[in-house]
Amino acid sequence: MNRRYFLGGAIGAGLTLSASAQSLAATSKKSKAMKLLVLGGTGFIGPPMVQYAVNRGHEVTIFTRGNSRSDVPGVEHLVGDRASDLESLKGRRWDAVLDNNARDYRWVQLTTELLKDSVDQYLFVSSISAYAGEATGYEYLDKPWSKPPITTKSPLAQPPEGFRMGEELEYGPTKALAEKIVHAAFPGRATVVRPGFIVGPGDPTDRFTYWPVRIDKGGEILAPGDGTDPVQYIDVRDLCEWIVRLLENGTHGNFNGVGIGSPLSMAEMLYGMRAVTTSNVHFNWVPVPFLREHNVESYSDMPIWIPGDPLSSVDNSLAMASGLTFRSLAVTAKDTLDWHKTRPAAEQAELRIGIKADREKEVLAAWNSRPG
Repeated sequence: MNRRYFLGGAIGAGLTLSASAQSLAATSKKSKAMKLLVLGGTGFIGPPMVQYAVNRGHEVTIFTRGNSRSDVPGVEHLVGDRASDLESLKGRRWDAVLDNNARDYRWVQLTTELLKDSVDQYLFVSSISAYAGEATGYEYLDKPWSKPPITTKSPLAQPPEGFRMGEELEYGPTKALAEKIVHAAFPGRATVVRPGFIVGPGDPTDRFTYWPVRIDKGGEILAPGDGTDPVQYIDVRDLCEWIVRLLENGTHGNFNGVGIGSPLSMAEMLYGMRAVTTSNVHFNWVPVPFLREHNVESYSDMPIWIPGDPLSSVDNSLAMASGLTFRSLAVTAKDTLDWHKTRPAAEQAELRIGIKADREKEVLAAWNSRPG
């Protein structure tokens, strides 16, 4: 497992929306409704994006393969295939496109070529995996990161030597190449959003969900490192609502769609989540060398945690200046936990990521029984 496959003191006050989010909720709708085309719209980030756009008075069309239907009333649903069948998009005009499901740069080639003369703005949901040097484990502990923080100007991942257009690409390079394709087809009219870990209710990956669920179970919890490592995530609702507002405001350029509003450590995240449960919890912080020695993997066994990873503390100042706001950690954690408890029993019993209970006990027993 790695990022590409799952490929935010006042904790009590955090149970309600932050002041900035409350202000956002009261913001009046745009006077002019837009016609929006969402490429996707029925996965994890699609539904809250579509619902928010409809709530703000926009006319929304979604384009999917037809395997799932939108649950939002009044949304037009076009059926086709990003790779081979764009027939239902031909001869139509929209004010803006939200491309939120492109896993292949070749899909983006097809849609941008078709829509460049019939759409005013193209917003492409990319990924921080588009940056060069992505880590998925302990790589940066062996070569400590000493460069400046990742910004929208940082180097992007490149195709391998000898690559030719039309060939397969890994996730990071395909996102980076897709960004270039969008800017080339929509010069001065393109918007690129690079999210990191997108989390919250409905997240099928469990990468954030693991922690509030584990904390809610209580007992002794294996916590990685010394608690100071940075972590970064964004609530799916904050991301989607901001994206719609970028289109409303005609905002162009590249943005890091990451949260939260201030730096967050692993300890702050776990203790913040602890505040939304009534369980008896004890965090046992186990040093990195011991975890490595006992084959406890960062990210897969200890979700979201990748020590030393520069992509765990990406600069989001441009996004915040453009209107990105955040729900509190407590709100995201509680809403995620509440949603998890509505899932089918099998999904509740077996999360897709995170160390297994018996393995966690084994590692903790070894740590607690070490000599001296």
